[in-house]
Amino acid sequence: MALHWHLLTRIVLAGGLSLLAVLAYALYQSHNLAQRNAVEVADGVARQLETQLLLIESGLGRGSSFPDFELWKQAGGQAGTCLAYLPQAGGTPRSLCYGGKPIARIWPSGFESLYRSLFQPGLPVARSVRSQGAVFGVLSFTASAETEIAAAWHNVCDLATLSAVTLFAVCGLVYWSVRRALRPAQTIVRGLGALASGELAHRLPGFELDEWRRIGIAVNALAESQQQLLAQRRKLAAKLIQLQEDERRYLARELHDEFGQCLAGINAVASSVRFAAAERAPELAAEAEQIGEIAGGMLQRLRGLLQRLRPAELETLGLAASLHSAVADWNRRAAGKTVYRLQVAGDCRRLADDQALALFRIAQECQTNIARHAAASNVALVLQIEEDRASLQIRDDGVARELPFAGSGLGLLGMRERVAALNGEFSLAIAEPHGLQVAVSLPLAPAAAQ
Repeated sequence: MALHWHLLTRIVLAGGLSLLAVLAYALYQSHNLAQRNAVEVADGVARQLETQLLLIESGLGRGSSFPDFELWKQAGGQAGTCLAYLPQAGGTPRSLCYGGKPIARIWPSGFESLYRSLFQPGLPVARSVRSQGAVFGVLSFTASAETEIAAAWHNVCDLATLSAVTLFAVCGLVYWSVRRALRPAQTIVRGLGALASGELAHRLPGFELDEWRRIGIAVNALAESQQQLLAQRRKLAAKLIQLQEDERRYLARELHDEFGQCLAGINAVASSVRFAAAERAPELAAEAEQIGEIAGGMLQRLRGLLQRLRPAELETLGLAASLHSAVADWNRRAAGKTVYRLQVAGDCRRLADDQALALFRIAQECQTNIARHAAASNVALVLQIEEDRASLQIRDDGVARELPFAGSGLGLLGMRERVAALNGEFSLAIAEPHGLQVAVSLPLAPAAAQ
């Protein structure tokens, strides 16, 4: 649930509870008002009867007319209200009920049941009628329960209408205010999503509220720190890769100059011994020939190792020729078990030296992984040089069916580091129906693009 909806729900719930409390208080006040009115009527009629008794005792009134409820009747009582007088000396009780216009029952039966269970309306109010300090009789006033319920219902309806309108207005204002106040949260979430996807150059704007402003400053500082760490990591990776290439060149040079020359010398000496032994010691000719074959095999393997350590075609002929030569060598060594196909589109001369070397090394590493783990029958290499990017895609039909898979070791890590050092993109995917697809994309350097 969105935060503004969560807050609005809480506000509506609190407003609803407040409305219930106000309605309960309104019912209580309505009942108290009805009780006070009943008490006032009972007190007023009792005083009227005491005045009548005083007039009768003074000879100014007639005892036969007592109790006289005409004044109360002329005052206009409420429909359903009743007066009852019970003489203390055991005389004849007198009572009078005011009919009036009957009250229309517009309230729900549930409301009436609730009100009656809470307040018990219509209970009589009794007052003593005194004369000369003695109780002359008891006056009882009974208010109309329906009238009290109707008044309570009207009060509740009026208050509920006003409260509902107020609640809706407040909720609308709160929703607008909260949504406006929380609008930066969406911007922050989008910014964090951009940072999570690798857009470390993304920055959050300034915000009006201090809390959002502090969050934005903290997020921007974190992004700046991550961007600096990534830049340092890329520089370190580039230096490590350069050191690795320098070490490979050094090893290739040493192996070629020292070990290669020694093997060539051994091969030459073995040939000389073989020819000399053919005349003087024929039994040594076979061993000399075997020595020559071993030295020749070692020399052949040394040339393959030198090709991997320092491909001569890459510096002299370029990336396309080096890849074609490498693919031909892979097909020769695979002997038909795996068929490698290469497709090159675009001018590889637009690539910088480090980019060409990275693509070649990635192709080499992929071929090594395919030969060791994939058990593939077909491998397709596609190199495309576009206007602003260079992409290499290597796809096989091997045994890989899901990611991650066993073998995600130093080889893949090295490829990722090479691509990251050149600000490129590296991705793995499962080919259809099975196999692995490696995709590399490098931005062309401005100098190379020109």
